[in-house]
Amino acid sequence: MKTEMRAIRLILGGIAAVLALVASYAVAGLVGGAIPSNRDWAPPAHGIRIFVESNGVHTGIIVPKVAAGVDWRGVARAEDLRDPRFAGYDHVAFGWGEKTFYLETPTWAEVKLRTVLAAATGSTRTLMHVEHLPAPRAGDGAREIVVTPAQYRRLAAYIRASFRDGGARYRGYAGYDAFYEANGRYSAVRTCNAWTGDALRFAGVRVGWWTPFPVTVMGWF
Repeated sequence: MKTEMRAIRLILGGIAAVLALVASYAVAGLVGGAIPSNRDWAPPAHGIRIFVESNGVHTGIIVPKVAAGVDWRGVARAEDLRDPRFAGYDHVAFGWGEKTFYLETPTWAEVKLRTVLAAATGSTRTLMHVEHLPAPRAGDGAREIVVTPAQYRRLAAYIRASFRDGGARYRGYAGYDAFYEANGRYSAVRTCNAWTGDALRFAGVRVGWWTPFPVTVMGWF
């Protein structure tokens, strides 16, 4: 009986420790997301219109295919799509994330605990997700940001550096998107949403100091 009680206490203690760790991570993420970086940033009256988007799991950045001297058509290529006709759209969305997580969890309904745990402990198997899209409209779930041409070029440089030169390509979820091997290590600290925040921060946009969750990105816009 004493042995059984000791085992129960160990199990309950382990569960409590895990719950405390998860709670601490959530609080740290929300606090980090509430601390502003680039405090003095203000959108210019005229500039380049970009957007941030979220599907509830992943966030991404939508940009014009051609703007401020940046042309994404050599990266987001028509031949990489299941349906090359979608390459006629004038905007492209970029997101970064862990390979298995990306390919198996397009929505919350597909999330598996083993996938989350494997990604959270760290993975160098990362992908860039690229979608060919028309310009978002009000109500599309994307938030508009206006940046200067110089800020946009910094953002573009950050995004471009996330692609692995010569890496493999994979078909996407639908006819309008594709995946590309990426640089960087995914973990609970550097999530797909943290990448979005890092990219915006590098460009000079005001966003949270650490943005591991979708809300910590979208809440700023």
